[in-house]
Amino acid sequence: MKALNLKPLSSASYGGLLEKIEVLRSSLRWLPGLSSTDKQKLQLQLNEVRNGLMLLSRQARLQQSSQEQAPDQEAEDAGQAHALSRRQRREALLERDFVFEGVFGESPKLLDALEIAERAAPTDLPVLVEGESGTGKELMAKVVHHNGSRADKPFISINCGAIPENLLESELFGHKKGAFTGASSDRKGKFESAHRGTIFLDEVGELPLQGQVKLLRVLQANEIQRVGSDEIIEVDTRIVAATNRNLLQMARDGSFREDLYYRLGVIHVTLPPLRERRDEIPLLIDYFCDEAAEKLHRAPVRMTPELRSFLLAYGYPGNIRELRNLVYRLSCLADDIASPAQLPEEIRPKSKTTAGASDETLSLSEIKQQASDAAERAYLEEGLQAVNGKVTELAKRTGMNRSYLQTLLKKHDLHSKDFRRTAEK
Repeated sequence: MKALNLKPLSSASYGGLLEKIEVLRSSLRWLPGLSSTDKQKLQLQLNEVRNGLMLLSRQARLQQSSQEQAPDQEAEDAGQAHALSRRQRREALLERDFVFEGVFGESPKLLDALEIAERAAPTDLPVLVEGESGTGKELMAKVVHHNGSRADKPFISINCGAIPENLLESELFGHKKGAFTGASSDRKGKFESAHRGTIFLDEVGELPLQGQVKLLRVLQANEIQRVGSDEIIEVDTRIVAATNRNLLQMARDGSFREDLYYRLGVIHVTLPPLRERRDEIPLLIDYFCDEAAEKLHRAPVRMTPELRSFLLAYGYPGNIRELRNLVYRLSCLADDIASPAQLPEEIRPKSKTTAGASDETLSLSEIKQQASDAAERAYLEEGLQAVNGKVTELAKRTGMNRSYLQTLLKKHDLHSKDFRRTAEK
């Protein structure tokens, strides 16, 4: 049997080894002198090696995570140093002209995901994006597309969970005229439309098993057949898939093909929920306020301190999508200044006037929050008066980052020009 001549890895990282294994697996079918049985045996052996590497990788991450959670002073100092490196990592992404539609903060998990996507983008390897609903999986797919060599080619998105099972094959691969009732003309499928570009398979975990088999063939052979046709059509398409489900567990349970899972997941990108990247919330509020203002043809909505405090502290079970919808709702319903009254009733905080007698007593945490907000506002007002409303000077005196100071001023609806006028008087 002829041996494959593989170049040595420059770095023995888990990601590098997994990528090399995938290249080896893809090359097997082109090797001369191997029977189908030999190829299948080699594929199975490579799968076992790959699974072992993934297990070792998970164990290493767990060990690293437990070490990082040590509560002593040394760990705290290391955490401060890590916070600085997060800022540097974010700035480095921006300096490299990293294409990202929107804004992002300094969450370590999010930065990990963005850096993985940036490295994967120039390749044609399949990418699997995992995360809760509303965390921005399609946006991450566009990051992979726009930062790669296919950026000027089509980006085709399809929600696998929204297509009826009897129409799935036609939607993905197209059909010939007369293939079924209603097929009045030839029609391209999504894969043909995405030729030389990227196809985004959202909610891929919702694919029925028959559809999974068809998708696996595309990944293996880079070819499709339209429904009702015997013609083989070659397609050159980058695949990015996304799911909010645990595909590995589904594979173990038999509801998702294991071979398809490993084919799709050459590169894994995991998006953290918004509650784990809270530094991003003020950035997203301002971004969506501007976006909503442009679409609704109005000035960006301003918010009362109470509303802004609520939005900064809210849990967002629907993640970024829920925050965006809330900001659009506020921008639509409010006049110049939005208040908690424009929030949906199911999440609206109770006011003292509407709460019943049994609800009038605040919890200790609420009392602490109110006292903290009042003290913070008084501190900012006193500081602005002292520096004649100059935000840059106040940032220097307090040792705050200027952008963070601006966030606090917006939270309390404080405007530096008001304090300049006060000082002049």
